[in-house]
Amino acid sequence: MEALLQNATEILLLLFLIITFLQSGIDKVIDWQGNLSWLKGHFSNSPLKNLVPFLLFTILIVEVAAGVLCAVGLIQMVLFQNTEVALLGAVLSCLALLMLLFGQRIAKDYEGAKTIAVYFIPAIFLVFLLQF
Repeated sequence: MEALLQNATEILLLLFLIITFLQSGIDKVIDWQGNLSWLKGHFSNSPLKNLVPFLLFTILIVEVAAGVLCAVGLIQMVLFQNTEVALLGAVLSCLALLMLLFGQRIAKDYEGAKTIAVYFIPAIFLVFLLQF
């Protein structure tokens, strides 16, 4: 119980990232065609238009890996007070968000880019907390 209370902020932020990225990854797997169709339209006027299937697969892998690393890191942090895997998960989460931000900016979806920034703030804060 002491580990939970001493690391409450980190645990809550890890849960936030786990929910965010595992849900997103699961959605991409379950509705691959729907996501692919929407993204092809979203990027139809961008330099990325011919890379959409590859980029969707790439972000799927990065998101699921980030969510899994955050989940494993959460367990390790609570049980063994080891934060290395949690830090890797947080960093990979930030990289996934930067990839998404890049895509939104290239697609000139500035409102979507602002939404990504809202997710980036807690993710980068978690990286900061886990580094010390």
